[in-house]
Amino acid sequence: MNDTLFPLPEATSSGPTPTEASRPRVLRPNRQQLELRSGDIEGLLAPTHRARVVWQFVEGLDLRAFYARVLAVEGHVGRPAIDPAILVALWLYATLERVGSARALARLCGEHDAYRWLCGGVGVNYHTLADFRVESAAELDDVLSSSVATLLAARVVTLGRVAQDGVKVRAHAGGSSFHREARLERLVAAASARVEALKREVHDDPAATSRRLSAARVRAARELQERVTEALAELPGVRARRQKAGLKGPARVSTTDPEARRMTMADGGVRPAFNAQFMTATDSQVIVGVALTNAGTDLGQLQPMVEQIYQRYGERPREVLADGGYVSLREIRGLAAVGCQVYAPPKVARGHPRARDARRRNDEVTTEWRARMATDAGQAVYRQRAATSECVNAAARNRGLQQVLVRGLRKGRAIVLWFALAHNVLRAVALRPAAVALG
Repeated sequence: MNDTLFPLPEATSSGPTPTEASRPRVLRPNRQQLELRSGDIEGLLAPTHRARVVWQFVEGLDLRAFYARVLAVEGHVGRPAIDPAILVALWLYATLERVGSARALARLCGEHDAYRWLCGGVGVNYHTLADFRVESAAELDDVLSSSVATLLAARVVTLGRVAQDGVKVRAHAGGSSFHREARLERLVAAASARVEALKREVHDDPAATSRRLSAARVRAARELQERVTEALAELPGVRARRQKAGLKGPARVSTTDPEARRMTMADGGVRPAFNAQFMTATDSQVIVGVALTNAGTDLGQLQPMVEQIYQRYGERPREVLADGGYVSLREIRGLAAVGCQVYAPPKVARGHPRARDARRRNDEVTTEWRARMATDAGQAVYRQRAATSECVNAAARNRGLQQVLVRGLRKGRAIVLWFALAHNVLRAVALRPAAVALG
């Protein structure tokens, strides 16, 4: 007897087949679906985001020198220029984030929320970014002075004790670009002939190539001619320095970057490079002075930096800390004459063949310096150098100061100034509570 109320179909297997059971179920992308999103640029970043910190720092800077360069003014025709505050903030934030390419920065301004927030809807292109980065060295120098002067006025930074150190930075040139005088003269002649040939080609047959391509070829040939001519002009100075240092062999200069010099790097290799100099206040780790040279050593770099500090802030530091590479008896005497004591280890060790000559050149100032460095108190002061300068150099390296992708000392110095200002942004934030406490 059937106990069911209704007839049931025969039982069949309704489960998946073995093949279907092993097939994974996944969510596939559907890029044709429509979405509606609402929001403003202000809401892109958290209140404590680093980009906001950078913008707040830029708003407190004196940028009148940048605005003076803007040609578009009220009441006259012309397209409005990009606010220099935006460009300054973009490069400061990019430096902190290890972005050193103008093309990469321009791309991030359209893709990354932090850079979009800094732009605030203003469009930028890589050419404007690249030009602004290297053509604003004088204005950046003023910004460094004014920003540090503000910290000095707030008494969170003092110039009583400073430390100086150098960091070797790769130049935008290869070792094979260095040539002797004879080779440089041949390259000058070849480059001049190339420029004249391209000019005749454009003049004789303007339709041979497009106007833009022809202009680009002439411009590239002219730039090469200028670099080779500049390299030939740099050769006598390089030869004189090699003779003064007692170096043998012919002098060579780079045709890619005539102002670059071969230097011994931290890893012992010899490469085309520049020597970046930072002077830092020991009490705050704020960079107060910047220089870029093509000298292979730090010898002779101490006194010019102290004078730079005086020109910036109207006072000289009372104590300067430096490593043994800066030791020059002439500079120690010169700095003592303006009331500045040097804390640096004596360069000539006891028993060295030149030690007798060093003692013969000693006077009251250098004797006092040697006696100061032999005391425990002097060594305690000198130990602050590593905690200051080495920290600043390491931070610059971590942010990408390995190589400058521009040519020449002027443009290279602008890059170093960006790194100094970016470093001071974070230091100013760290010192802000102290400034508030001091009132």
